Amino acid sequence: MNAPLSSGRTPAAMREPYAAYVCDDATAEIVKAAVTDFGWPSEKIFKGGLRNAVQSLSVSASPQILFVDLSEVGDPLNEINALAEVTEPGTSVIAVGHINDVRLYRDLVSSGIHDYMLKPCNIDHVRDSFANAQSALFAAKQADNSVEQPHLMTAIIGVRGGVGASTLATAMAYQLSQVHDRTTALLDLDIYFGTGALGLDIEPGRGLTDAIDNPSRIDGLFIERAMVKANDKLSVLSSEAPINQSIHTDGSAFYQLQEEMRAAFECTVVDLPRDMLVQHPHLIADVQTTILLCELTLAGARDIIRMLSWLKSNAPTSEILVVASRVDTKTGSEIHRKDFEKSIEHSIDFVIPYDAKIMHQAAKLGKPVVEAARGSKVSLMIAQITKRVIDRESTGDAKDANAQTGAPQTAASEKGKSLFSKFGDFKKLT
Repeated sequence: MNAPLSSGRTPAAMREPYAAYVCDDATAEIVKAAVTDFGWPSEKIFKGGLRNAVQSLSVSASPQILFVDLSEVGDPLNEINALAEVTEPGTSVIAVGHINDVRLYRDLVSSGIHDYMLKPCNIDHVRDSFANAQSALFAAKQADNSVEQPHLMTAIIGVRGGVGASTLATAMAYQLSQVHDRTTALLDLDIYFGTGALGLDIEPGRGLTDAIDNPSRIDGLFIERAMVKANDKLSVLSSEAPINQSIHTDGSAFYQLQEEMRAAFECTVVDLPRDMLVQHPHLIADVQTTILLCELTLAGARDIIRMLSWLKSNAPTSEILVVASRVDTKTGSEIHRKDFEKSIEHSIDFVIPYDAKIMHQAAKLGKPVVEAARGSKVSLMIAQITKRVIDRESTGDAKDANAQTGAPQTAASEKGKSLFSKFGDFKKLT
């Protein structure tokens, strides 16, 4: 429909120019006269109205323009939802009916209907409606053929639990949607304890668990219906699966979700638990930027080194950013920043300060920290990280992050080795 109510896969060029489903002969004759003026065949005019349209389109491709009669429908606004489930995107729907109600007209147009006309139909009105629908399709095609921004997919991985990866993922997704005006998907892959929806004060729904249970159902329509909107530009796919139910998957559902999000959104932010990354390494294959979040601790250094080495083999084209989180500027950290960088043989790209007060405030308000505490040091740093991800798009070059950083294969450098001497041979840690 002109504001797509569903999603499908038939290219527009392969679709029929129109199809009409009418309830009476008089309407059929008027539609026939109108389509003849466009040089279209009359064989695509069928009897049966809305219900026949739903039945037919459930097993066949949608036309470019769909003319549907609502005369035999008791509640057009509610029953039009059945049509939405079988209509592919890009289809302009023209509806006719006998209910003369301005509110109904407005509601139908808001739902994605291109036009609604009263019966008995007027040949000039029908012809004009077809012409306007055709013009809208042409304009949409021109927009699709314009230069598009490449899809940005960013994975955020906490190398240790509790470092704030989910907080950063939610804040970055919000920043991309609101500040940078990009349609953005937040994919929270923590199936049991994900906080992507919680951080935005919305219900997670069952979309993620349904996708895992039925990977074959994942398509554009599934994405549209399963994802929960946080705002006009941001949609979330999260989960709070029952912890008494074991969920088994080969990871194909997650990969398909990424593929569909790439088609439906300009940006995707993946909150990727580290154990999920190990089990399903293909999830990182097409990620342009990978953000590793850590604390400046011994365990954090160990796991950053292991993760850098793993990413060098499994995601060689992904730009890797190391972000130190929860850094208390007053009390300091377990390991000094310079020593940490020497040990991991990679610079720390960003440092997010620890501010318990604004984190508590954001949690109470049910808003991402960049919205709840605008202008704070934490928000400004997250804004810088987001801008770095956006700026990478303008360069157009996929950087080999490991070539730049020299990510270690097995152990820390000799310079950083003394840092761990009191804990034993550091080689045993990697």
